[in-house]
Amino acid sequence: MNDRDLVTRLLGTAGIDAGCDGGMAILAEYVEGELAGLDVRELFPTLAEHLRNCPACTEDYEGVLELVRARRG
Repeated sequence: MNDRDLVTRLLGTAGIDAGCDGGMAILAEYVEGELAGLDVRELFPTLAEHLRNCPACTEDYEGVLELVRARRG
């Protein structure tokens, strides 16, 4: 993690951020898009920004992604 990322995580996001509630509302679409090979950072920029800055939501995202991948196995 570079200094800018660390400062952003500590002080909040520099860009438009979906927030925890807004991000979780579209997390399933984000995961499905990612698994379909879509550029989810472009399609869901507010969630991508939020995941970059929120360790708790990133952990949730990684868990959902792993679960969906395992189920598709």
